[in-house]
Amino acid sequence: MSITDAQVREIESRAVRIRETIIEMLVAAGSGHTAGPMGLADIFATLYFHVLSHDPKNPDWKERDRLILSNGHTVPVRYAAMAHAGYFPVAECLTLRKFGSRLQGHPERLRLPGLETTSGPLGSGLGQAAGIAIGARMDSKKFRTYCVLSDGEHDAGNIWESAMFAGNQKLHNLTAIVDRNNIQINGMTENVMPLEPIRAKWEAFNWHVIEVDGHNIRELVDACEEAEAIVEKPTVIIAHTIPGKGVKEIEFDFNWHGKPPTAAEAETFLKELRTVQSTITNKNT
Repeated sequence: MSITDAQVREIESRAVRIRETIIEMLVAAGSGHTAGPMGLADIFATLYFHVLSHDPKNPDWKERDRLILSNGHTVPVRYAAMAHAGYFPVAECLTLRKFGSRLQGHPERLRLPGLETTSGPLGSGLGQAAGIAIGARMDSKKFRTYCVLSDGEHDAGNIWESAMFAGNQKLHNLTAIVDRNNIQINGMTENVMPLEPIRAKWEAFNWHVIEVDGHNIRELVDACEEAEAIVEKPTVIIAHTIPGKGVKEIEFDFNWHGKPPTAAEAETFLKELRTVQSTITNKNT
């Protein structure tokens, strides 16, 4: 799973394109979540373009890695990543939240091939992922299960029930990725319901813990590779991210948790993202 400098730059570029698509689809929808999806773009670009074993042309491939999105409201980043990976046309992203669209505000498994679960109620994804992981072990399957979850949903008790179960069962084929962006809908996590010491809590539930910069592609790849080498317990990657990453005006602002940009704001945001993309392109030349 090692990665070259050229591959890092390519994934960085894809992450920016994913962010651009997120902005475009939120404007078209007129509703949705901005900060979380923008902050997760590097993680999803890394997963879909380097880490996951998957086939966009055969989304039900039995040996594929499973990716569970627990915090379903951030699904624009998954739709955008899937579209750029070839699961469906990028233009379809502009149907987000439209009546009859396959791309609803929360992922619906039966609507879109490539989704593993339907999510909406926070806190459910880790239990679903643990169930898939233990099922794979029972069936002697080699695929890995990944679960992306938010830090805010750690307020839900079923996250910790699932963490306890997975730790007890030593599900080494399970990797959780926590989007540690420090915000939730009504404020900063440490003001609403303090999570720290979050690393020690996961370790107490018998998980192997890795902390990374969630915008550093190489650190993300190395963490996923390290997780594969751990055979006595599940792994959680605490990925420290910036909500709204890529647009300085909205970074770290919890008010953008569930607010879409206006058309005028989007024009400004896209201009800033295109400047970032130009910088990455210049590195490649």
